[in-house]
This record gives sequence, C-alpha cells and structure tokens, in this order.
Amino acid sequence: MVGLTACSNHNSDDARVAAPVATEAPRVTAPFRYHKTVEVAPGQYYDVLSWGRGSESTGAFEILRSDSATMKYTTTTGDLDGRIVDVFNSDMDTDGNPEIFIHTQAADSTNAAQVFAFEYNDNTARKLDFPKLNRSQRKGYRGNDRFFIKDGNLMREFEVFDEADSLAKTPLQKRLIEYNLRGNSLQSKQLSIDSATKDSAVPLAAKTSTEAKSTSNSNSSHSSSKKSSSRKSVKKSRSSRHHESRHKRRIHRR
Repeated sequence: MVGLTACSNHNSDDARVAAPVATEAPRVTAPFRYHKTVEVAPGQYYDVLSWGRGSESTGAFEILRSDSATMKYTTTTGDLDGRIVDVFNSDMDTDGNPEIFIHTQAADSTNAAQVFAFEYNDNTARKLDFPKLNRSQRKGYRGNDRFFIKDGNLMREFEVFDEADSLAKTPLQKRLIEYNLRGNSLQSKQLSIDSATKDSAVPLAAKTSTEAKSTSNSNSSHSSSKKSSSRKSVKKSRSSRHHESRHKRRIHRR
C-alpha cells in the first residue's frame, strides 16, 4: 500500500509541473484576408476583417463591435477595392465616442491610400468623410503612405517625388499631414514645409555658376562705372583748363 501511495503522489507531482502545450494563434482562412482586434475600453472590442472570394484586389470589409458590458453587438460593412494595411482608433474630439480608421491601399501601380473612418456612439456607427489630398498636397504624390496616431490625431506621411520622375526612384522630401475632428467633420492640415522648390532644386554647380556670372556682371558694371567717372573727370579737367586759358588771354589784351 505504501508503494502504491508513493507512486500515486509521484505521478501527481509530474502532472503539476508538466509544461503547458503551446497553441498557435488563430489563422485567417478563406474567405477572410485580414483580421485585427482593437480594444477601446474594457469589454469593448472592434474586430476589423476583410473578405471575398474569386479576387485578390476587390472584396468587402466589416467591423464587428462587441460590448460585453451591455451585451450589445453590431456590424458595420463596406465595399473594399485593394487591401487593408492597418487599423487605428482614437477619440479626437474627446467626447467619449471612439473613431475607427481603416487604412487601405490600392491594388494598382499607384499604391494610393484610401481611409474609411467611422465614429461610434454606442451601437450607432457614423461614417466620416475622409478629406482628399488637395492640389498642392497631391503634387509629387506616389502613394505608399504611412499612417500613425500622435497626440490623439491621425498623422499621414508620404514621400514626395519630382513630377518628371515617373518611376519614383529618388524622393525629394517627405510630406506630413495631420487630421483632426472638428464638429462632425474631419479636417486636414499640412505640417511639413515643402522645400522642393525651383530654387532649391537647382544643382549646387549651377548655383555656383550663376553666382559667378552675377559677380562678374557686378564687377563689370562697377568697372564701367569707374571708367565713365574717369572720362567725366578728364572732360571736366580739360574744360577747366580751357576756361582758364581764355580768361588769361582776355586779361593780356586789356
């Protein structure tokens, strides 16, 4: 009996110290292509998914809102052209109603970004019109945007290229735009200062050559001015001597 008891205790100890079996995270399987969970408050989750069969570039997205505190569950859907890159959440106007931003990228060669924005008030989702890039902001734009949250606002950054650089090989600079929520609409403001102007784009050698020509012209003008002044002085001196000579002849005649 003693031996059986000892054996039983030994097996029990082995069971307690056995390492837990690692489990893999759930994988996204067809027809789903993307899944990200965002927790905005304890028990309040937003699961963002993209899905579709038969095409890799078109489909749909859905936002599954789960509020376990109030036992309420809602779904928001929309058409999708491209792929989801990332999902962000914020409360820009600090009214307690979270905003969900879905950053998507076009499937074509433009790599242009499109953002779906929603503000949630309990079970109600209100779609926000995301501002398009204006004319100056589009200049040199070649897609491949990067979005992130800073100080509660959504930030957008992308590289700017020369309009003649159709292959987008050499970026000139980066452009930074900030988005915030005012009233019921999203507003955009460019924070970076564009330095890719015609003057700054001139190569250093060309600038040096231009400056040299300018200096040369300045020196030439200064030299011409000196010559002109010298000629005037000579003429004035000759005129003065001629006047003195005439004055002496008049005195001599008297």
